[in-house]
Amino acid sequence: MSVVLITGCSSGIGRAMADAFNAAGHEVWATARKPDDVARLAAAGLHAVALDVNDSAALEQLAAELERQGKGLDVLINNAGYGGIGPLLDGGVDAMRRQFETNVFSVVGVTGALFPLLRRNKGLVVNIGSVSGVLVTPFAGAYCASKAAVHALSDALRMELAPFGMRVMEVQPGAIDTQFASNASHEAERVIHEGSAWWPLREGIRARANASQTNPTPATEFARDVLAAVQRARPPRLLRLGNGCRALPLMSWLLPKGLLERILSKRFKLGPLR
Repeated sequence: MSVVLITGCSSGIGRAMADAFNAAGHEVWATARKPDDVARLAAAGLHAVALDVNDSAALEQLAAELERQGKGLDVLINNAGYGGIGPLLDGGVDAMRRQFETNVFSVVGVTGALFPLLRRNKGLVVNIGSVSGVLVTPFAGAYCASKAAVHALSDALRMELAPFGMRVMEVQPGAIDTQFASNASHEAERVIHEGSAWWPLREGIRARANASQTNPTPATEFARDVLAAVQRARPPRLLRLGNGCRALPLMSWLLPKGLLERILSKRFKLGPLR
């Protein structure tokens, strides 16, 4: 039985992965920020832990708790994250900083805090990226940039952890049936305002917030495939799952940039403004 720790398990793919690994007989440590979510995870038979992935003291406490178990850590899944939606200049530096703290900096913070335990068991680090890090869209610039950074970090960590017998797998989901779209829509409505220069384009912003839910793959199916990949003797370096996970990167690679930008501008209603 492997010891698996998954961040961001309150809902969506985090919760689905926690349930899938638990059903397969692994010892799952599932983390979430809110007490109600932690209680639900505990009620489901998981080792539930309250954790803010940006809280260094909480990470030290979690590492110490795992150390007391004396089992090390076999798999770490860095899943915690969210999608910030809206024009880059409306959100500004503060919005980008919040996006990177959760989606990018936490990958390094959590992995660093748990490194001794992972090293002991020659563990696997799984980073949840996104095809949005490959195909960049308007009105999700900070999110796309954060997931592109996760891709770069995963490549660097793979090489740097290899001398310790550790492996790194990046997962790039396409459209998965989760609360991502509703959360993104809530975020979008929070930042859309009449004083914005992009106010006339607000329907395009809303369209981008909902784009991730176009014919989505069930989260349970996603979790099943991640579990299968983790359990391979040699997990893949890159795993793409979900609707659009192959077509969208292919578009990014094959289409001329000008044509791709015209397609995306039309898709998200970026017409000319006075």
